[in-house]
Amino acid sequence: MARSENPTGALLMMGSMAAFTINDTMMKTMSGEVPLFQLLFLRGVLTTVLVAVIAARMGALRARPTRRDWGLIGWRAVAETGAAYFFLTALFHMPLANVTAILQTMPLTVTLAAWLFLREPVGWPRLLAIAVGFAGVLLIVRPGAADFNSYSIYALVAVGFATLRDLVTRRMSAATPSILVTLVTSAVVMAAFGLAGLGGEWVAMTGREIGLTAGAGLMIIGAYLFAIMVMRVGEISVVAPFRYTGLVWALVLGWSVFGDWPDLPTLIGAAIIAGSGLFTFWRESRLARAARIARAPRVRPRGM
Repeated sequence: MARSENPTGALLMMGSMAAFTINDTMMKTMSGEVPLFQLLFLRGVLTTVLVAVIAARMGALRARPTRRDWGLIGWRAVAETGAAYFFLTALFHMPLANVTAILQTMPLTVTLAAWLFLREPVGWPRLLAIAVGFAGVLLIVRPGAADFNSYSIYALVAVGFATLRDLVTRRMSAATPSILVTLVTSAVVMAAFGLAGLGGEWVAMTGREIGLTAGAGLMIIGAYLFAIMVMRVGEISVVAPFRYTGLVWALVLGWSVFGDWPDLPTLIGAAIIAGSGLFTFWRESRLARAARIARAPRVRPRGM
């Protein structure tokens, strides 16, 4: 794999995190006003229609994925549905930055899972960094503490689903268009929450709420597409640490929109997790440089 793909993967990761966090902010502003299933279904309708138009213009609807890729697309859609439900449930009951901080375990869980299931090389220094990062998670979640929020568990379950989603995406062939995967994912999420909301309460929405839902739909299109592309460009252990830019967005938007700021243990835990991820990036870069030097042809001095 060309090393030049890693900067592209990093940019895609940062774009995905920005889009996801802005979407999260818009959705959270409607917490308690519009039922979750209704929001997810209506956002899904807009997203699916727009993605279908884009996919048609790109000719992606004529693609013929293999049976193996169709199976992977199906699993990815299921994982995305689970991640959306558990994450947004946690988001509606916790500060934006706190939930986002828990999601910063993603670089750790994806790197660990890539080592366990995809046989990507991960040495003991990075495994130690992952262990230290999980200690940071405990500072954020603080199980058993008086201020423990049970919805932290929902956020951790969302991490599990999102890890599965990213690993499944990694296994797809390059011939399957990313926009087609985005379309199927969006349609499945829309259908799942539409069915789930049939027995629940629906409310009339104001113009503000309709606008926020539309904005969230546009953001989630970019987030979906970038998230798919980033898992197919570069190496997971290199691009994954750039998820931490999502925490910066969450801190700024959580404070400016909701007036929330994490307490000191949460900030320390997030810093530990970020430090662990950045160490894996530094370690990977160092090993890659050594490998390139070892592979470079040696020029023999003249006259010898």
